Amino acid sequence: MSDSVPEGEAPPAVTAAVPGTPAEAEPEPVRDPAAPAPLNVPRVPTGDADVDARLDRLADADHLATDGHVEVYEEVHRGLRDTLTALDVRQGPPGPPSPGHR
Repeated sequence: MSDSVPEGEAPPAVTAAVPGTPAEAEPEPVRDPAAPAPLNVPRVPTGDADVDARLDRLADADHLATDGHVEVYEEVHRGLRDTLTALDVRQGPPGPPSPGHR
């Protein structure tokens, strides 16, 4: 047996795993620079299901062109404003009158 490669043939590629290095990963697909790109901003749950659902809606803007962001942002803003306004509405019997009021 000979170690020589017949003329016109390329030697077979030899790949060896090197300990501590990751295996060759699949190349990332080429992304159109004009296409929307997710911001990947982490959202921490607030503990209020309604508020969390509205904040999760912001992720929908990641898949839209910039001109579509306004609609999502306005919807989320309106919903959060409504949630805050609802907190101001007194529930139950009115409290005692404040001093100086008759």
